[in-house]
Amino acid sequence: MTTARLGSSDLVTALKAVAEPTRLRILLLLVLGELNVKDLTRILGQSQPRLSRHLKLLVEAGLIERFREGSWVYFNLADRATGGLVVERLLSLAATDDPVLVRDRERAVTLQKEREQAAQAYFRQHAGQWDRIRALHVAEAEVETAIAEALGAGPFKLLVDLGTGTGRLLELLAARSERSIGLDVNQDMLAFARSNLARAGHQHIHVRHGDIYSVPLDSGSADAVTMHQVLHYLRDPVAAIREAARLLAPGGRLLIVDFAPHNLEFLRDAHAHVRLGFSRDQVRNWLADAGLVPLSGRDLAPSAAGAPGDKLTVSLWLAERPIEGGRAKSRPLALEGTS
Repeated sequence: MTTARLGSSDLVTALKAVAEPTRLRILLLLVLGELNVKDLTRILGQSQPRLSRHLKLLVEAGLIERFREGSWVYFNLADRATGGLVVERLLSLAATDDPVLVRDRERAVTLQKEREQAAQAYFRQHAGQWDRIRALHVAEAEVETAIAEALGAGPFKLLVDLGTGTGRLLELLAARSERSIGLDVNQDMLAFARSNLARAGHQHIHVRHGDIYSVPLDSGSADAVTMHQVLHYLRDPVAAIREAARLLAPGGRLLIVDFAPHNLEFLRDAHAHVRLGFSRDQVRNWLADAGLVPLSGRDLAPSAAGAPGDKLTVSLWLAERPIEGGRAKSRPLALEGTS
């Protein structure tokens, strides 16, 4: 593997940014996970204006990145090659048993536990609603096995999960990606996902507040995009699929998991479902219109007990962005009716 090298200008800028105690402490804290300015004021005991100046310098040096989530701005270590390389090498030299750094970590862990308790409270409040829906279809473990099989082993340089919810899919696919990003509009869900991911130690996975119709990522930047139980909430699923397709690099894969058509009208009022499922041809046509090649499909049917339409069939659709010459990397397959 070729070792990345830094130009003298980039290296000098990075070293100047790190050569200050507070900024070094900030970097070491961000190793543990994403933080906002309010978090850092609690941990470091410094004023918000002072910390904002330090953060600005670190961002300008390319060592950390900022992103907005509602009214808050969060920070994390840079993923880009130059900044990430500098941070990794410099922080490996830090004496982590330094009393100041130990105290910082203890305060950060306390803050993380507080967030986790709040997130768990939200989950408990809504768990009954989610359990009611799960009871209508096959076991979640069966769905997750099908997802893992459909998407493939990877590895993916960047995996994007649109409508990430609790972040469960990011956890499931953690070992298959070098970097993963989950987007959702629900702040409470994001807090729960962030808590779970931090507890599991997945430092290469991040969640963001974002609009599924306008994802703040470059075109062609993702090797894999997933949309798990998202389309039925959307007013314009076609636009969401087109945006997902935009993110894919040539040879990149989009996996959609949702419900087949059903008659459970109560899901509209009780759970804000806009669509009562999607047919195979409907989604396949949307994928083709978005410039993707449909590869395979699968239906996970519930038990035969009950009247038709009283249960939910989980459907999976897999498509790929063609590589040069308009060809798919994998051979297109007919959509299957597997249960």
